[in-house]
Amino acid sequence: MSETIVGTKQAAQMLGVSISTIYRMVDNGILQPSKTPGGQRRFPVDQLDEYKKKSRSIVAPQNPYQMRINVVSGEIEEDIDDGPSFAASVIEEGLEEDTEYPAVDDKPVDPRNTLNDLNGSQWLPETKSFFFQKGLGAKHPHAQIERQHPAPFSFQDVSHLVTFFTKKGMKVLDPFGGVGSTAKACELEGRICISIELQKRWHELAIKRLESEVREGASQKHIFILGDARKELKKFDDCSFDFMVTSPPYWSILNKKADYKVKRERLANNLATNYSDNDENDLANIESYDEFLRVLVDDVFLECGRVLRPKKYMCIVVSDFRNKSEFISFHSDLIQALNHRATADGYKITLQGVKVLLQNHKTLLPYGYPFAYVENIHHQYVLVFRKDKK
Repeated sequence: MSETIVGTKQAAQMLGVSISTIYRMVDNGILQPSKTPGGQRRFPVDQLDEYKKKSRSIVAPQNPYQMRINVVSGEIEEDIDDGPSFAASVIEEGLEEDTEYPAVDDKPVDPRNTLNDLNGSQWLPETKSFFFQKGLGAKHPHAQIERQHPAPFSFQDVSHLVTFFTKKGMKVLDPFGGVGSTAKACELEGRICISIELQKRWHELAIKRLESEVREGASQKHIFILGDARKELKKFDDCSFDFMVTSPPYWSILNKKADYKVKRERLANNLATNYSDNDENDLANIESYDEFLRVLVDDVFLECGRVLRPKKYMCIVVSDFRNKSEFISFHSDLIQALNHRATADGYKITLQGVKVLLQNHKTLLPYGYPFAYVENIHHQYVLVFRKDKK
């Protein structure tokens, strides 16, 4: 006989969220569990099933900068006319235990602020040199397209960057569009995305993702280009974009022999482990790391710099990695190769900072034990560059 009530852990597993998220849902009246004589929460399965069914129609999480606290009820509200409720956003975002909710206050945006739509109170927390990665959770219905890509890029993390480095209506470029994380973030945040993707499979999934996860017709507000970024970028005029954000290939990391983690998380679920099938235009197939780095910088990022407007920003999300026994400090190599480089339109690209994107949810694996130190890499770097005068 199937269970009619479950505990907190089982409820979290059913909804594909963390236990702390379940506690928040209870605190906000979204779920109404009963309690045992010992004080343990018990959740009706039919209530969880009904809520999970409703969550499939959620179009998107709210913009965190458009939230406010109701001083009477203490509940979190939204300033979006047709946006989802806080209850919906809890499921969509898979909130972590230390998530902060920046409440919108009545302070106006400084008229001198040409970068974003944030006031001073909202701006300041974004200057921290780190933030925590967010994800929907592997079981969430809106994570199924993202999971198909071997190197997914969280749209929630992109949203974090898009809202700081642009205003609504601005144009955002992603030269490695993948399955549309930047496009989805732009749609949710009211920006316009131009996404370039080399592989037809990921290009088509990106369009499908906006149509199925946001709303029908959403993809038509953005431009999806199927092609090689090295060629497509040359077609744009100088100073065409307000922001560039992307996560490039990490050289040949996806082409290496599958380890335990890849076998368990990818192969066991019949998910792709390679970006392409030996496509000669795939930068990951360049044999030499030095040549890969040169092509990435000279043919892609300097072209992105050319098409970027002056005083606008580029954010490049990367991770260090191992090539056999050698540790490759990809983020620092990329900084050295790109910083202070001149663009073809007479400007230069300058490093403004490095943010650490913490991946505290990842599983620890006993690499090297008990013989040698081999790092569990549980963070990425967001390299922040700006287009400046020479």
